[in-house]
Amino acid sequence: MTKDRPESIEAVFTKSQTSKLNKLGIHNLFDLLIYFPTGYEDRTSITSISNLIPGTKFQIEGEVKSCDVTYIPRKNLSVLVEDKSGSIQIRFLNFYPSQIKQFQNGGLVRIYGEARKANLFYEFIHPDYRFIEADEPLLEHLTPKYALTSGISQKILEKNILKAIEHVKKHNLFNDLFPKLINKRKFPGFIESIENIHHPQKKLTDTLLDASLKDYRQRVVFDELLANQLFFRGNYHKKNQYQAAKISLDSDIHNKLLKQIGFKLTSQQEFCFKEIMDDFTKAKPMNRLLQGDVGSGKTIVATLAAFQVASQGYQIAFMAPTEILAEQHYKKLTDWAYDLNIKIDYLSGSLKASEKKNISQRIENGDTDVVVGTHALFQENVVFNNLAFYIIDEQHRFGVQQRALLRKKNLKGNSFAAHQLMMSATPIPRTLSMSYFADMDISIINELPPGRQKISTKIFSESKRNEILEAINHQCSLGNQVYWVCPLIDESEKLDLENAIQTHRNLVNYFSNWQVGLIHGKMKPSEKDEVMQAFIKGNTNILVATSVIEVGVDVPNANLMIIENSERLGLSQLHQLRGRIGRGDKKSSCVLLYGKKLSDLAKQRLKIIYETDDGFEIAEQDLKLRGPGEFIGLRQSGLPSLKISDLSRDMLVLEEVKKEADQLLLSNDPLIEKYLNRWLPNHQNIVKA
Repeated sequence: MTKDRPESIEAVFTKSQTSKLNKLGIHNLFDLLIYFPTGYEDRTSITSISNLIPGTKFQIEGEVKSCDVTYIPRKNLSVLVEDKSGSIQIRFLNFYPSQIKQFQNGGLVRIYGEARKANLFYEFIHPDYRFIEADEPLLEHLTPKYALTSGISQKILEKNILKAIEHVKKHNLFNDLFPKLINKRKFPGFIESIENIHHPQKKLTDTLLDASLKDYRQRVVFDELLANQLFFRGNYHKKNQYQAAKISLDSDIHNKLLKQIGFKLTSQQEFCFKEIMDDFTKAKPMNRLLQGDVGSGKTIVATLAAFQVASQGYQIAFMAPTEILAEQHYKKLTDWAYDLNIKIDYLSGSLKASEKKNISQRIENGDTDVVVGTHALFQENVVFNNLAFYIIDEQHRFGVQQRALLRKKNLKGNSFAAHQLMMSATPIPRTLSMSYFADMDISIINELPPGRQKISTKIFSESKRNEILEAINHQCSLGNQVYWVCPLIDESEKLDLENAIQTHRNLVNYFSNWQVGLIHGKMKPSEKDEVMQAFIKGNTNILVATSVIEVGVDVPNANLMIIENSERLGLSQLHQLRGRIGRGDKKSSCVLLYGKKLSDLAKQRLKIIYETDDGFEIAEQDLKLRGPGEFIGLRQSGLPSLKISDLSRDMLVLEEVKKEADQLLLSNDPLIEKYLNRWLPNHQNIVKA
């Protein structure tokens, strides 16, 4: 146990309670302090029974006048409580014999709960209550309400948080490490803020946003965001300490490739390529995120950069999350490299052992320039001769530790670090790019290539299925192709969803004159590839698929997509799926089918996806609906998440904190490590790629 950050909370809780608190993300004393209430209850006053309003929570005080166990319509304990203004019934549907005896003895009771109207009288059902002595003083603070887990009650958690606060004050723990930053903003002290957030003295609304808590909350938000930025910006500055291959522009290769691809770059593609080349000339490892909407042309920008690196004698790794997408990249790069004397190889897990061994040997000997592949590139036996640049497509599909493995892949690993380019077709909202991508430079392609058709989005109830089948038949008769996307693979008793296998059977039976294919995640890679190739070549008219086709697959002739149970999918996933069509010059339509019951959240999602096809706007709306943790998959990524701050609300604080973090890092303040140990105790175990 260190003085600043105790590693255990067993001094406050029992071992059994500690294990339960771990499920809430509470692993030490500091976690306990910043486990803030989700709301508050006002038990600082007494309301007369005659003044109760149905549907609102109140605290009353009165004498127990009667107590009966009734059996109509079901067994319950009914208690009559009376004050000077009137009486009210208290009912318990689940109760113990000890409660019956307790109320039968009568006395003065204080009750907190929500009043409801029952016929001609008011009642409380299962309220909080406690028997009191006459003239017992009321609480002077609001009562915090916490998210709980089994075995930890509100009273136990509240009591022990207060105990922890007293322990911290007594032992003078968690003092301000950067007092100048705090004094400059006239913030209250850290422990003072913690204490007032857990036990505010003034009456509030139900959230932490009340003005009387603003200063206390802002203080803790500032601290958390500062730790967040010290971690991410620290990674940024640390990477700039390494040396990387210096790549200058080879105009001959560049012009030949532009001629080879057969289309003109958009202004945004040219600008992003220039940003990458500027990084290459600095001899520091580039760490850049290239983001752009579906179909915006990220792959060609990455390829232009890759071929520049290859032309100067270095190797490139180009990774994709699926074999279908990796193979598509391999074929494109192979076509584009024709006559450029750049050697391209493909490595995936489905290759024969002899093929993988042969390609691995070519990589290690330096006989290949660009290796396109899947997770197979992470295998121990894959070692590069001279890796100087790696590209990761759909970067959120790869974990932090996986990406970090590439650093150890180079025979000359200690001489220089490889440049890194991450690509994402899920646009990152500005708030996230400033926080969770603060260690990266960001390039954005926010325009589509000319000729791309706008996709028409339509929303239909599943009762319109027959009309949709007619539309599919019409499109196929015109020589076009169709996707039918289903969320599930097999039958599910829990979710009443259409599934891919059953839908495939139904469509095969219905369309006797059209070829209907099926692709899903449980198929072998070779099977998926065979199905996908048949669709790409036009041998399959209709492809029933799960979201396996969400990323990257390019079939210009597909101009109609049906998404089954669209209300079950997230905004970004719907947008990614929709982006699989409209890849050619034909008018395209995406039909969102929904079930009988739509939640308010589902209605919001469908409204947003219907009204806009701007991926950046959709990403902003998605962030508001889901929050940052789920949006970028923090739980899977291993990156530190925010417990207190709300990026959509605390953007101004984040902008301010980023500058302060950079100044602290550049000054090499020795307290930074201690500060990170406090807020991010596992930060040294997080390897950022």
